[in-house]
Amino acid sequence: MASPVSQKLEEKLVCSICLELFRVPVTLPCGHNFCKCCISDHWHKQEQVPTGAEKGYTCPECRRGFEQRPYLEKNVTLCSVVELARDGEARVSGTERCEVAQGELCPQHGRPLELYCQDERRCICCICTVRQCQQHRRVLFEEERSKKQALLKESLEKAQEESKRIEQVMQKLEEQTRSIKDSSEGLKSVILSKFALLKKALEDCQWQTVARIEQEQAAALGRVEEDWSLMKDRLDLLGQHRERAECLLACPNHRTFLQEFPLLPSPEILKVPVPTEFDAASMVKPIAEILTDVSRLLLEDLPGSVAPKAPDPIGQDHRNLTFDPKTANKYLELSKGNRKAKHSPSAVCGQQEHGPRFEPWQVLCTQGYGHGHHYWEVKVSSHSVVLGVTYRSLPWEGQQGHKFNIGLNGGSWGLQVREDCYLAWHEGRREKIQERLYKNLGVSLDYGKGLLSFYGIGERMQLIHSFHNVFTEPLYPVFWLCEGRTVTLCQRE
Repeated sequence: MASPVSQKLEEKLVCSICLELFRVPVTLPCGHNFCKCCISDHWHKQEQVPTGAEKGYTCPECRRGFEQRPYLEKNVTLCSVVELARDGEARVSGTERCEVAQGELCPQHGRPLELYCQDERRCICCICTVRQCQQHRRVLFEEERSKKQALLKESLEKAQEESKRIEQVMQKLEEQTRSIKDSSEGLKSVILSKFALLKKALEDCQWQTVARIEQEQAAALGRVEEDWSLMKDRLDLLGQHRERAECLLACPNHRTFLQEFPLLPSPEILKVPVPTEFDAASMVKPIAEILTDVSRLLLEDLPGSVAPKAPDPIGQDHRNLTFDPKTANKYLELSKGNRKAKHSPSAVCGQQEHGPRFEPWQVLCTQGYGHGHHYWEVKVSSHSVVLGVTYRSLPWEGQQGHKFNIGLNGGSWGLQVREDCYLAWHEGRREKIQERLYKNLGVSLDYGKGLLSFYGIGERMQLIHSFHNVFTEPLYPVFWLCEGRTVTLCQRE
């Protein structure tokens, strides 16, 4: 590697006009040196001024002016030094090509690679420093490697975190596979037993229905398997990335490290696949229509996953709920025991506690429910309310075009009570249900079967609507109240 003194000496032998080693160097009265042809061309351009304009000659280095064009004499000493430098460059280039490995030589000049150019992102030799990279940012290999090594370590940490996240996603996908299999097999068993009781005329419908269930199961499992394979492939790529990154970090050669570093791309963050759902309700609906025409008696004892029965209102599954004041919109006034919520638009209600609050007129319940069966009842003062359940991740802000966000995403389900009907909301889609308005409403959640049902409570319990889904997180009761409306959580001993 050339010494710093030799590098500075080579820089002094370069013409500031052409940035090459001097060719026939000449000296001006101000003491600066240039190639004779370079300074002559420079002054020739200064002479090409419009007629009548003042002519003059200046030094390109110090801008000193001369009234007359100076006489140029060859700098004999400088010319000899330049020739020696040219000879030395040729000899060193020849010897170093033999002594230094090909990968350690500059591909343009054949000189040893000594510095790293940050502007051009490549290793350079001393001639590159003088010619192409004189005004660039140049650093030692060790300094640049230290920066790149920090970036690589950060990339390795991100890859490890991403691997853990993907493993968790893959575990959830495996759980979805088991849930879909259990749901589909159970539904197939129910359908087969029911069609066995019907006449021979319904046998064709039986096998068509079973085939459709198996087709939907295969499609759902196929999607889950594709997601699992995608996660597995991504995990393998991250493993390869970690191995290459660790190997590169252990590389003792700075040049090899810097040359290999750009070839190792940073791992990209992969989006978590949307959970695959097995919609049993959509397959049961046409069957129920056929069976209804044949015999209503056969439908009355279908299991809850097909046609859910009304829950026992005094059973052990009844839950006493309370509102969570920390989540309540500022216009919702809660009772002392947090069992009654009233929309009071005239003033801000309650203490402003720390933590997130709903921007829409909504409030969550404190209780969240997972496995098992759960039932609760509420009393509404009038229409223009929404009751439902949601994962804890329901957004706190509102959604443009809607006064509420219950049922507008894949993690919440809602029943909107209107003056003339009900609207069932999920994933932003609504289904209209024509049914009379009930002041008392019951909600039944069978978490394991993925069944959420809403009932009207009168002389008898009337099913209003049921949702069929595969639940993956605890569900929290949630409510939206229009101005002047009141919702009361019914309590039982």
